[in-house]
Amino acid sequence: MKRINHLREVRNATEPFDFCIVGGGATGLGSAVDAASRGHSVVLLEQADFAKGTSSRSTKLVHGGVRYLQQGNVSLVLEALRERGRLTKNAPHLVHDLSFVIPNYSWWEGPFYGIGMKVYDQLAGKLGLGPSKWLSKKDTIQRIPTVEVEDLTGGVMYHDGQFDDSRLAVNLAQTAAGLGAKIINYAKCTGLIKVDGLVQGVDAVDVETGESFQVRAKCVINATGIFVDDLRAKDDESSKPMVTVSQGIHIVLPKEFLPGDSAIMIPKTADGRVLFAVPWHDCVVVGTTDTPLHEKSMEPRALHEEINFVMEHAAKYLTKDPQPSDVLSIFAGLRPLVKSGDDSNTAAISRDHTIVVSNSGLITVTGGKWTTYRKMAEDVIDQAEMVSGVEQKRCETVTLQIRGWTRTPISEVNLRPYGADASAIRQLNEPALIHPALNLTVAEVRWHVREEMARTVEDVLARRSRCLLLNAKASIEAAPAVAHIMAEELGNGDAWIDDQVHRYSEIAHGYVFGDPASVGD
Repeated sequence: MKRINHLREVRNATEPFDFCIVGGGATGLGSAVDAASRGHSVVLLEQADFAKGTSSRSTKLVHGGVRYLQQGNVSLVLEALRERGRLTKNAPHLVHDLSFVIPNYSWWEGPFYGIGMKVYDQLAGKLGLGPSKWLSKKDTIQRIPTVEVEDLTGGVMYHDGQFDDSRLAVNLAQTAAGLGAKIINYAKCTGLIKVDGLVQGVDAVDVETGESFQVRAKCVINATGIFVDDLRAKDDESSKPMVTVSQGIHIVLPKEFLPGDSAIMIPKTADGRVLFAVPWHDCVVVGTTDTPLHEKSMEPRALHEEINFVMEHAAKYLTKDPQPSDVLSIFAGLRPLVKSGDDSNTAAISRDHTIVVSNSGLITVTGGKWTTYRKMAEDVIDQAEMVSGVEQKRCETVTLQIRGWTRTPISEVNLRPYGADASAIRQLNEPALIHPALNLTVAEVRWHVREEMARTVEDVLARRSRCLLLNAKASIEAAPAVAHIMAEELGNGDAWIDDQVHRYSEIAHGYVFGDPASVGD
C-alpha cells in the first residue's frame, strides 16, 4: 500500500471514478472495502491519518449494546449482535471473545441483569460468543480478584467482543487497496465539483506538498464523522447541522488493577452512565463518559469533571484505588450523534446510523459505531449505486476476510495484531525493541512505513502501534528512535526528524495524566 502510487493513479485518471469517499475512519474505510469488493472504482481521501479521530478512541469493544437493550431498542441490538459475530469470523486476528462480569451489590441485581443477559444471548442466536450465567460471590471474586468486595452479593457473567480499533482501520485500508481502491491519507477535501447543480467530484489538496488536485466521481460519499456538517455546508450553505457530539474519555492503568482475563461492566452508575474496566494489551482501559460538547476537535481533551468521574468510579469498584501516578495514559474521543429533538442528554441518543442524500446527490452517512461499520457501509453503497446510476451489485462483505486474517495463533505478543502479516515482519529480522517499556520493534516501524502508509511518528506510535495509549510518557521517549527509522524509509533528513519529534511531543503530552495539556477547557 504505497501512498505515492495511489496518489499518482488518482491524478492521472482519465475517467471518473464510481465513488469518491471522503473520510478515513471506520465508516469511510468500510465503505471503500464494500464498494471495491463489488467491483466499483473507488477513491478514499482522509485529511489526516486513517482513524485519526473517533475511530481510534473507542472503548475497544465489539458489542451489541446492553444499554440499548435496556432502552428497548431491540432492532439495533439484533443488528449489532449479528455484526459482532460476523466481525469475529472476518477478522479473528483482531477480534476475540471477552467475558464480562457485572458485579452485584443489591439483592435484585442478580435476577434483573441475569434475565437481561439471557435475552442478550437469545438475540445473538448462532452468532453468540458464549452463554451468560449467574456467579456466586466466590466465583465473582475468582474471576475479578480486584473487585470491591464490600456488600458484594455475586455477579452475572456474559460475553462480548474485544478488538483493536485503529489496527482494524489499517487492515481495512489494506483490504480496500488490495481490491483495487485508491486510498490516500493526508489528502484534504477542500470543495465539491458541481456540474449543472450535481456533485461530480471533489477538489483536494495533498497535505504533505500543498499541491492541489481533483477527483472526478459519479458519486461523493461524506463519511467525515464529527465533521460531516462542514462538507454538507460546502454543498449547501443553508443546510442545518445534523450532528451533535458527545465526548467519552478513558484512563489506562497497569494490568495489576485487573489481573484476570475478564472485564468489569457497570450497566448503570449513580448518574445513569455505563462504566467498563477492560483488559487490553496487558493494560486496563477504564471508561467511559457521555458529555455533550459544542466544539469539535481532532485532538479533544478530557474535562476535569470527566476525569474525576472515571477515577472516582474506578476506586468505587476496584479494591485498589488508582492514583494519578498509576495512570499510563488518558484519551478522549468525540462521537457523532444524529440530532433528534432535545439533544441535551447524549447518553440517551441512539448510535444508529443515518444516511442523507442532498439535492445535489451528495451522500452523507453518520452515527453508528464500530460494531456495525460493515452494515453501515453496505447500506450507504446500496444507496450510492442508486444515486450514481452505476450497476447495482450484490454486497460481498458478509463473509469477506479482512487483511491479516488467520486462525493460527501468533506466539509473539507484539505481532499478534498483525495476524498473517506477522511472518513477513519476522523476516525483516530486526526484533530489537524501540523502548524497554514498549512492545514495539524496529521491524514493525519499517513495516508500518512500507506496507501501512504511516507518514508521521504519530501514525506509528498512536495508531499502527498503540504506544501512545498504553504508555504516553514512554512513547515520548521513543519518538526520536521512531523518527530516525522512518526518515531512513522515507528519505527524509534531520530537519524532518526534529520537526516530527517536536510535533509528536506536543500531541503526546495531551495524553499524560496530570499534564496541563491533557485537560480541556
